[in-house]
Formats: sequence, structure tokens, C-alpha cells
Amino acid sequence: MNTPAHSLKRSDLRASGFTLIEVLVALFIVALTLITGVKASSTLMQSAERQKSTLMAQLCIDNYLVAIRLSKQLPGVGEQVTVCQQASQNITLKALINTTPNPSFRRVDIQAFELGTPVLSVSTVLGLL
Repeated sequence: MNTPAHSLKRSDLRASGFTLIEVLVALFIVALTLITGVKASSTLMQSAERQKSTLMAQLCIDNYLVAIRLSKQLPGVGEQVTVCQQASQNITLKALINTTPNPSFRRVDIQAFELGTPVLSVSTVLGLL
């Protein structure tokens, strides 16, 4: 009992498509998915940038401490500010050097800043070899 296409009722033809509400709901779901994806990728990029800054700051701090150790003398007490360049990034190091109860050691607190923003902080004790 096949009926010819021209004999279908108008209500049967209308039921075979999507309504405007259904299309809008589908577009809304797609838009939410895309927005979530963009936010997630943005967060990943910021995390990678932060990790890069932390690594560069760690390299600068390590270089600073190695230079002190290679000088084979204790650093003077006080605050020292130096600029270190790693991977085309300028990182400012602020080192606060204090005495310890043992005169053969110095406490060194170093903060690394990139564009005025603190990136990393390291505290250690240096002694004569």
C-alpha cells in the first residue's frame, strides 16, 4: 500500500524536518562545546608559558649560585640585584644574603622576577669548600 508522494498530507511533510527550536538547541550545544574547548586550550597555553618562565628562572638561579660557589669565597651580606637573560627573557634576581650562627656559612634567599612578577623563590645555605 504505497501512496504516491503527492497524496501525503501536509502534516506528514512538516513532521519530517527539524523545528527552529531543535536547530537552535543544537547550535547552542555546539557553541558551548567550542567555548569550552577554547578555554581549555587557553589554560594549557598559560600553563606551558608559566612552566617555561619557571624553568628559565631556575636556570638563572642555578647559574647565580654556581658563580658564587666557583668564586671560592663567601658572598658579602646584603641585597644583590642582577639581571639574567635566558631564552630572550630578562629575569631579575634579587638575592638577600644573611649571616648564620656558623661564620663559615651564608643563608641566601633568591627571588626571580619576570616583568616585575615573582616567578620563583629559592632559599639555600652556602659554605666554603
